[in-house]
Amino acid sequence: MTLPETDIITSIIARVFRVEEVTLGDLQPRAVTTTTSPRAGTGTASPRTGIGSAPQGYFLRYRGELTCGSIEAYEQLAAALLPYDITPLFRIEDGRQTIFLIRGTIHPGPGRVWINILLFVLTLLSVLFAGTMYSYHGPMPDDTLGQIWTLVTHLWVGWPFAVSLLSILLAHEFGHYFVGRRRGAAVSLPYFIPLPISILGTMGAFIQLKQLPKNKRALFDLAIAGPLAGLVVAVPVLILGLALSPVETTRDTYYTKIANTADVCPNSANIGEPYSCPNDDLLEGNSLLYLGLKYIVKGQLLPSPLRYDVSPLLYWIRYLFTGHPIPVGGQDVMLGPVAWAGWAGLLVTFLNLIPAGQLDGGHVLYALFGKRVGKVFPVILVTTLLLGFFWSGWWFWAFIIFFLGRTHAEPLDQITPLDNRRKLLAVLMLVVFLLVLTPIPYVTF
Repeated sequence: MTLPETDIITSIIARVFRVEEVTLGDLQPRAVTTTTSPRAGTGTASPRTGIGSAPQGYFLRYRGELTCGSIEAYEQLAAALLPYDITPLFRIEDGRQTIFLIRGTIHPGPGRVWINILLFVLTLLSVLFAGTMYSYHGPMPDDTLGQIWTLVTHLWVGWPFAVSLLSILLAHEFGHYFVGRRRGAAVSLPYFIPLPISILGTMGAFIQLKQLPKNKRALFDLAIAGPLAGLVVAVPVLILGLALSPVETTRDTYYTKIANTADVCPNSANIGEPYSCPNDDLLEGNSLLYLGLKYIVKGQLLPSPLRYDVSPLLYWIRYLFTGHPIPVGGQDVMLGPVAWAGWAGLLVTFLNLIPAGQLDGGHVLYALFGKRVGKVFPVILVTTLLLGFFWSGWWFWAFIIFFLGRTHAEPLDQITPLDNRRKLLAVLMLVVFLLVLTPIPYVTF
């Protein structure tokens, strides 16, 4: 589509914006600055050789001041420029309100729903299999293929875990989806990620944001909706699961050496003697919220050690951030399938709230601080690397954050600030993040 004359576009801009400078952008053969209607006391701005944080690909830049509210101005301007296939971007540049115009508009098409359905069905089967690993207590053959087939033929016994975990994930993703649709954002249905023969059976789910959010408020609402909705389901599920789970002594699992039967792991035991395998027992990580819920349901801080080698406060600080020493011989709640799913829901909430990149926490931080979040990125990365010395999985997350954590869903309108209500909600999300913070997701022994 051929662009209209600059005067025509400027007249449209002037409906909502007092224009002081008009600059041709980097799609033009040359850059020229003109000045119109300067504010009292500001004088005339001189041409600049650089464009600072200006978006790439703009063809016109207007500096000045909005003559009405930023939300109303953006809606009106975007609608007026839509027939010309032009998208406006509201920015603050050098402390001044600026409108950039770029060619093209996004027209999201319908998604292929069959992909969402197929992935959900595969994830359901995978999570059912994981739940069956926890719930099946019948006879089991010695060979691996036979064990897998036995679990597959008893998938139905995994339904408590599958229903609990998928309810939490569905609440999280549809929290994003419904709030996104309500705010006028084009979002996809959830894409679930199956992970067969794993402790959870899934790597979670995500929704695709098909266009940039209109402003920081829309981005903020979209980001917090998922974690809050997921927690609303995860906490009752966890409480129910803890109530159904017994408190027992934490022990290393031992096996008996049996003649003509394959060993679970290499060992030097004689026939009839017990043996143990390294790292075949798993102890879930703790957060303040998880510790608190265990205390409410069971009346004690769990896992409790056989004895404290330091003061209780120092012990729990050390254990929370290192997962050591393993409290073998002490008391702990032995998680049933429902409790295991509830715990996983808290972990998923924590991981999503990590304040980096495209994660929910990254969106919240960007909505609060804009491009200044770049100063936080090195802190998040270094912290993740350091935690990797206590749980090696954090090194994988550091890799993900390094390559994917530096990009953000920048709103089209970055002039509209968060209101006080959303700033209070941001404080609430910080509290939630600290409550579900799980420095060591799990340890094996």
